[in-house]
Amino acid sequence: MIKLMKRLLDFSGKERNSLLLSFVFTLVDSVFQMLPILAILTVLTGLLAFADGGAMPAQAIWMSLAVMVIGILGRIVFNNLSAGRRTLGSFSMCAEKRLEIGERMKRVPMGYFNENRLGDITAAVTTTLSDVENNAVTILEQVAGGFIHALVIGVWLLFYEWRIGIAMFIGLILAMLVYAVMQKAAKRLAPRRQAAQANLVTAFLEYIQGMGVVKAFGLGERSGKAVNQAIYESADANIALESTFSALTGVYQTVFKLAQAAILVIAPYLLLGGGITPVKCLLLLVSSFMIYSAVEMVGSMASVARGIEASLDRLDAVMDTPVMDEQGTDLKPERFDIEISHVSFAYGKEDVLHDVSVTIPEKTTCAIVGSSGSGKTTLVSLAARFWDVRKGSIRIGGHDVREYTCDSLLRNFSIVFQNVYLFEDTIENNIKFGRPDATQDEVIEAAKKACCHDFIEALPEGYQTRVGEGGATLSGGERQRISIARAILKDAPIIVLDEATASVDPKNERELLKAVRELTRDKTILMIAHRLSTVRDADQIIVLDKGRIVQHGAHTELIKQDGLYRRFVKVREQALGWRLEKA
Repeated sequence: MIKLMKRLLDFSGKERNSLLLSFVFTLVDSVFQMLPILAILTVLTGLLAFADGGAMPAQAIWMSLAVMVIGILGRIVFNNLSAGRRTLGSFSMCAEKRLEIGERMKRVPMGYFNENRLGDITAAVTTTLSDVENNAVTILEQVAGGFIHALVIGVWLLFYEWRIGIAMFIGLILAMLVYAVMQKAAKRLAPRRQAAQANLVTAFLEYIQGMGVVKAFGLGERSGKAVNQAIYESADANIALESTFSALTGVYQTVFKLAQAAILVIAPYLLLGGGITPVKCLLLLVSSFMIYSAVEMVGSMASVARGIEASLDRLDAVMDTPVMDEQGTDLKPERFDIEISHVSFAYGKEDVLHDVSVTIPEKTTCAIVGSSGSGKTTLVSLAARFWDVRKGSIRIGGHDVREYTCDSLLRNFSIVFQNVYLFEDTIENNIKFGRPDATQDEVIEAAKKACCHDFIEALPEGYQTRVGEGGATLSGGERQRISIARAILKDAPIIVLDEATASVDPKNERELLKAVRELTRDKTILMIAHRLSTVRDADQIIVLDKGRIVQHGAHTELIKQDGLYRRFVKVREQALGWRLEKA
C-alpha cells in the first residue's frame, strides 16, 4: 500500500501537495472519529454514579455534549477539506495527464500507432485514466485511513486497557495477513481485467469504423463474433475478479467479527476478576463495535486498489514511449532546401527504402513517381519526420530534421494527404486548423483558390457547416479541396503533396491544378503523383522501384529513356481518362 501511495504521488505531478493535504485531513478526521468514544465514557461514568445512588452530575452531560459537538464539527470540517482536495486534485491531475499524453502522442514516431492498437491507446486515455480519476485517491484514503483509524484506536486501547488493546491488535494483524492474500490475488487477476477492457474498446472501434466493409461483404456474423468474444472475455475477467474477492472479503470481515466477539468475552471476564471497573467494561463493550468500523470496509476495496496499480502500469507504459524531439531545438532555418542523403528505412526487419539520395533546391519542385509500395509516401513522411531514418540523414535548410523540435520542423510544412482527415468541426475551423488566427476573409480567399468556395456556400450553413467525424458528410473530392485550402491558408515554405488530386473528378481537376500552382508558387515542393499532368512541369522527377531510385531527371529527359518512367507514361496514357496533355 505504501508503494502504491508513493506511485500515486509521483503520478500526481503538480497536484502532489493537494493529495498530501487530503491524506493529512483524513488522518485528522480519524482523530475526530474517536471523540464519540470519549463522550460515551463521560456519560457512562455519570450513569454508573447515578446507579450507585448518587446524582448524575450535570457537568458530565454538558461535557459529553461538548465532546460530541466538537467531534461532529471536526468531522464535517476535515471531511470536506479532504474531499475538496481529493476531488479537485484528482480531476486536475488527470486533466494534466491527458494533456501530457496528447502532447506526447504528437511527438512519438508514427510507427507507434501501427504497433499499438487504437483501442489500447484510447482505453488508456479514457477508461484507465477515468479509473484513476474517480477511484484512486478515494480508495487509497479509505484504505490508508481505515488502517490509520484502527491503529490510533489500538494505541489508545493499549493505554486504556492493554489486554483489550493486545486482543484488538491480534485481530488487526490477522486481517492484514488476509489482506495481503487479497493483494496477491488482485495482482494476478486485475491485469486480465484491464486487458479485457482495452480489448473491448478495440473491438468496438474496429467494428464501428469498418461497418461499411462489414455490410458490403456480408460479414456481420463473422465480425460480430469478435465483438461478442471481447464482451464475454470482459465479463469473464470481471466475474473471476469479483468471485475471488467475494470469498476473500468474507474471510477478511469474519476476522473482525471474531475479534469483536473476543473483546465481548474478555471485557466481562476481566470485570468478574476485578481487573477492570464497570465503567471501563461498559466502554470497552461499546467500543468493540466501533474500533474496526473503518478498516472493515477496506477488504472490499482491495481489488479496486490493485486495479488502480494496474492502471498506473498501463499509463506509465504510455508515458515511457520515446519521443522524437527530446534533444530538439526550436530552429528557424534561413533557407528551405531539402537534402536526402543515403537514407534507408524499415518498418520491420526488411528495408522499405535503400540508400536513397536526392537534393531539392529551395523553391523547386521534386516529383516522386513509382508503383504502389515503392516507398513514395514513406520518403515524404521521413522528410516531415513522421518516422526517423534508420540510416542516412535528411536536412532542411542545412539542419538535420532530428535537430528540430517537432513543432519547429512542421511549422515549415504544409501537407496535403491522399487520405484526407477532417475534424468533427465546422468547415471554417477545419480550414483554419493550420492558422487559427486567420480572419474569415482569409479563409474564404483560401477556399476560392482551392475551388471549394462555391460548394461550401451552397451548404445550408455555409462555412459553419459541421462536417462530421473525419469529414463523413462530404465527398472525397470535397474533403481534398478543403485540405488544399487549409494548406494554402497556412502558407508554409515547404509543400508536400501526396496525390493531391486523387479524389477530384476530371471536371474540377483543371481548376484544382491551378489552385495547386497557386499553393506551390515560390515554395519548395515534394510531390507524389500518378496523374502525369501534375508532374510534367516538375524541376526534377525521381522514379522509385522497390525502395530504390532507378531514374532521376526532368520529364523531357526521362521520357526519352527506355526505362520505368516511359513505360509508366504509356500505361497511363492507355488507361481511361489518362492523357499526357499540355496545361
